[in-house]
Amino acid sequence: MQRIGFIVFPGYQVMSFAVISVFEFANFEIGKPHYEVRLLSETGGPTQTSIGIDVATHPFDDTAFDTLLVGGGTEIEPSTPGLIEFLREAPERCRRVAATCTGAFVLAEAGLLDGRRVTTHWFHARTLQALYPKAKLEEDRIFINDGPIWTSAGMTAGIDLALALVEQDLGAEVARAVAKKLVVYHRRAGGQSQFSALLELEPKSDRIQSALAYARSNLHAPLTVARLADAARLSPRQFSRAFHAETGQSPAKAIENLRVEAARLMMEQGRHPIETVARQTGFTDRDRMRRAFLRAFGQPPQAIRRNARIDAMAG
Repeated sequence: MQRIGFIVFPGYQVMSFAVISVFEFANFEIGKPHYEVRLLSETGGPTQTSIGIDVATHPFDDTAFDTLLVGGGTEIEPSTPGLIEFLREAPERCRRVAATCTGAFVLAEAGLLDGRRVTTHWFHARTLQALYPKAKLEEDRIFINDGPIWTSAGMTAGIDLALALVEQDLGAEVARAVAKKLVVYHRRAGGQSQFSALLELEPKSDRIQSALAYARSNLHAPLTVARLADAARLSPRQFSRAFHAETGQSPAKAIENLRVEAARLMMEQGRHPIETVARQTGFTDRDRMRRAFLRAFGQPPQAIRRNARIDAMAG
């Protein structure tokens, strides 16, 4: 049996408890208690979450854990000396140490992220980098595994991290079955962006939504304003005005973002030549795609593919 220590502290974000369900359903799937989850806090006893619910916890002691998990709080505050000491000793006693969301700040305080590739909630990423410059932050990742240290983005990304842990322990089929029972996508690759180009645009009218749906289905084709306007059943002038008013972006910028998102996914999940990816996502040539990647991610396509392969080998 693998014992999971789940560390909580006052103000702990209650959403992080969703991670526990992954281990619970893994037990259900294999028909026996493979995982034992224990809630921990420095002093033990009732610990209040961010929403005011008290949860019962065990105090820190010398119990052996296979994996320690730290979730995030609603506020980023200094951790107690007892928590930091407990975590500093964890790599010597635990096979894996993980953090979801702003829990990465706690690991960073303990020095566990020095020299390691890490991620956290996009909203707090720049703060983490400023406070802990020794961490190799990759702010637009779902989760990252660097040796025994795992970190994830915020909120539901912790579920992706937990599914990856289960996959490492019990195999892809068990993890896939758990994801299906939890009604979540199996599973977002760690290198996938925390953002969605369509969600960021948030078009309000059916006509602009129709144009974007058309664009996403036809990224390989030339997507002129005239063609998008026709899909929206508007004149080109009306379409350009309405599009900018609803999304805050020009049609050209929005289409580039959709193409970059699709190209990044192809680079991470496949072995297609860069020229093929560029052609299928409408960039027409690799140089144009490379410039778009640098604008969006600060990295060329080859670096995105390389990082995805590193994640796959580490997982």
